[in-house]
Amino acid sequence: MKPGDELPPLEIGITRTLIVAGALASRDYQDVHHDPELARRKGSPDIFMNILTTNGLVGRYLTDHFGPTAVLRKVAIRLGAPNYPGDTLVLRGRVEEVDGDTAVVRVTGDNGVGRHVSGTATLTVPPEGAPPTVPPGGAG
Repeated sequence: MKPGDELPPLEIGITRTLIVAGALASRDYQDVHHDPELARRKGSPDIFMNILTTNGLVGRYLTDHFGPTAVLRKVAIRLGAPNYPGDTLVLRGRVEEVDGDTAVVRVTGDNGVGRHVSGTATLTVPPEGAPPTVPPGGAG
């Protein structure tokens, strides 16, 4: 792992079920995440994904790439274009900085509307065979 390394893209189909399940799992009961008619009344063409689901997908993308011992230390993302059912989110990443076993990765995610998510994540990637390091007070 070195600065400039590109992560392979990950394509995620955006389904109605993914949007609703992500909202429910994160206890986000806003109607725009599960009720198409109420979402339309509020000016959206359909329901759309919440930021917590996007945050989880970004985390999954990184830990799937860096492996089960990778520990997310910080995820700082910003949403842009909504994720609607029937679209595809394509996540991409690029290693920006490396300091020992800690890396900062720039992440972007695009869909048919435009840039859905952008930001950075800081994670620790222990050397192969080493256990993950957990900070005092727990993971996180």
